Amino acid sequence: MSEIIKVGIADINVVSPPDTIRTTGLGSCVGVILFDQINKIAGMAHIMLPDSSLSKAPALNKGKYADTAIRSLYEMLINLGANRKALKAKIAGGAQMFQFSSGNEMMRIGPRNVERVKEELYSLEIPLIASDTGGSSGRTIEFDPNTTLLTIKTVNAGIKVI
Repeated sequence: MSEIIKVGIADINVVSPPDTIRTTGLGSCVGVILFDQINKIAGMAHIMLPDSSLSKAPALNKGKYADTAIRSLYEMLINLGANRKALKAKIAGGAQMFQFSSGNEMMRIGPRNVERVKEELYSLEIPLIASDTGGSSGRTIEFDPNTTLLTIKTVNAGIKVI
């Protein structure tokens, strides 16, 4: 019996076959999947914001920010037996959900999330092999660690597999 492991907003989780992993409600948020195809282990983070230095909370939710979520997910996978040299990444989300006439950089949350995710992956030497980012529609994504396929359901745009 396979199960769908759910990842909430600002959350991180891991999976191995036959289970799959899913997150919903990716607007400006970015879903990041790190996976080791050889050891059949994967994880997902649902990232809301680019940088944890923006946090005012006394207890930091590491799943909320690109810089802390990707490093936490990376460490979780290594601790579960993933080979750091075998890790690859797929990402989806980062939509510009609202149009702002001001052109204020702080309002470009989706594009800024995508940029920061790519920077973090680069710093960890994890190749980004597929992405579906931008636009102005929300997404639901589901990853299968057995096939390493990421299924993306985009509002008003159907289903894509990368």
